[in-house]
Amino acid sequence: MKIAIVLVARAGEALARVLQREYMGCAVFSTADVEGVTRVASYGEWIKGAFGAFDAFVFIGSMGICVRTIAPCVRDKHTDPAVVCVDSTGRYVVPVLSGHVGGANALATGVAQALGAEAVVTTRSDRLNLWALDTLGERFGWQTKAVLADAAKGEHGTENDAESLRTAAMGDCDVENDAEPLRAAAMGKHGAMNRIISLFVEGVPTALFLEARCEGTDYLERTVPEHVTIVGERPCVEAVAGYELAIVVGPRRYDLGVPTLYYVPRMLHVGLGLARMAGPTEEVIAQLRHCLTVEMGLHWEAIGRLATIEAKREEPVVRRLGEVLPVTFFSAEELQGVEVPNPSATVAKHMGTGSVCEAAAMLSAGNRALLAEKHKGSNYTLAVAADGGMVRQGHVEIVGAGPGDPDLISVRGRDMLCRADLILYAGSLVPRELTLCAKAGAMVRSSASMNLEEQLALMKRFYDEGKFVVRLHTGDPCIYGAIQEQMNHFDRLGMAYHITPGISSFQAAAAALRSQFTIPERVQSIILTRGEGRTPMPEREKLHLLARSQSTMCIFLSAGVVRQVQAELLQAYPEETPVAVCYHLTWRDERIYRGQLKDLARLVEENHLTLTTLIVVGEAIDNRQGLSRLYDKGFSHLYR
Repeated sequence: MKIAIVLVARAGEALARVLQREYMGCAVFSTADVEGVTRVASYGEWIKGAFGAFDAFVFIGSMGICVRTIAPCVRDKHTDPAVVCVDSTGRYVVPVLSGHVGGANALATGVAQALGAEAVVTTRSDRLNLWALDTLGERFGWQTKAVLADAAKGEHGTENDAESLRTAAMGDCDVENDAEPLRAAAMGKHGAMNRIISLFVEGVPTALFLEARCEGTDYLERTVPEHVTIVGERPCVEAVAGYELAIVVGPRRYDLGVPTLYYVPRMLHVGLGLARMAGPTEEVIAQLRHCLTVEMGLHWEAIGRLATIEAKREEPVVRRLGEVLPVTFFSAEELQGVEVPNPSATVAKHMGTGSVCEAAAMLSAGNRALLAEKHKGSNYTLAVAADGGMVRQGHVEIVGAGPGDPDLISVRGRDMLCRADLILYAGSLVPRELTLCAKAGAMVRSSASMNLEEQLALMKRFYDEGKFVVRLHTGDPCIYGAIQEQMNHFDRLGMAYHITPGISSFQAAAAALRSQFTIPERVQSIILTRGEGRTPMPEREKLHLLARSQSTMCIFLSAGVVRQVQAELLQAYPEETPVAVCYHLTWRDERIYRGQLKDLARLVEENHLTLTTLIVVGEAIDNRQGLSRLYDKGFSHLYR
């Protein structure tokens, strides 16, 4: 944000200096002569010219002076900058103008944290810990469309034939009120949204329909207020019976008969086929828009990507749409390899593939199912698929559990466990305590006694029922996590999955050893590897070869072959090199044994260490030499 600090009270100069350093690049203005501060003759006159030049203003001084200064310039919350007032003692920070939309509430919180002050936020939704409906869409990249009850009963039509193609394609906060244009004009552009926000903060019964799955819907599910009910069935008049407000997250439009707030993720992949030199261009685009919004009942703003055949790259319609939408082009060979519901012999004859629109939509979306099959217009064909990663269907989340301590799983990982219908955890490596947060009715199973086929069959059963599955692996799943064969299975079956990383045991070792594994000018690399056991090591990764670098080496899964490991390391490391043998890092029975490389085998064998043991080798252990220049007062650095 471009921020102006207005130093009204000279006593607040120290506060202004702190904020100027915290928000680098912001300017300070005052009517007094203060070194390094821009002097203005009058706050009232200055603000008239500056009000539109800054994203935010931070007044330091009296609230009264702040209010009187900005009053002549205030228009509406959708265009006004954020204004925050800090008292001259730095005790309170108050958002004065444009709390949500302009960002004053967030700025006040940040300023308060920088000063060690208290943010006094008076917005009702914040005080009640409710969603900020007017900024929620922007937060998650959704388009926002507010519809009042009488508008919902009217005919949607083409939404706004007069607006430009860019606005149509990219979307806007839209008030659909075609049924009563005079009332819409009287309410103003944002009247419907304001009415919906009013209903929401009053706590009226609200139905929430989630037709997509993404970061935003995950957040809504985690934080759903008491007066909001997640309704499982598809939105319809019957489904909203008993509710006074509806919130829909998805690509479709509905006539629900109650005030409705749509959040529209860009999740649609539109496959397009065109006759040669189809035109006029704007007329074809109007037809496409009408087809998608009226005939298919979808939001134009939900389009995330257009897809077509390479041969149509220079078509005027494609080039025009490409100005406002991402476009993917596929070769005829790529499209021909897709099985579609409505192939065409005529298209195959002319284009070398039996389908353009359906195949392109499916390939682009990574989804074998079409949301809308081929629609044939006078000079175009259109098909729609939803992004495979956003379809609300069964899902597998591969979660890194961390090294063992339940408190060291990521916040996201814990949220996934709380949501899961099935938790399948690596029982021999992951403490069961990590699964105690499972919701009522969830199935929690250990995979310790299951082979791969049994694990996959169990996950597939829940997936096919549209359930949420968590496969819980120790540490970070990408490090000796044995997830590759699972992902291969998911890919082959077209199952949706995602990976939530975790803290690896090598990171837990550094923390437990109070050691930085990279030392300036001495050690700048960390090698994660293992000794050679039943699984052979590639010839180029033999331990004695890796040891030549003298890096910090973290050796997994190797307690059983420790003598061989020690012999290979001694070919390159001095025998006095520090070592640490770490057993059950962060578990209740954690044990750590320090020594030198010459003692390594003895440390492991005398303490009867086998599984879940990490060996760390290198001079970085307990090293306190070497000084980073990152915070040297004479050294400028971008990453401070």
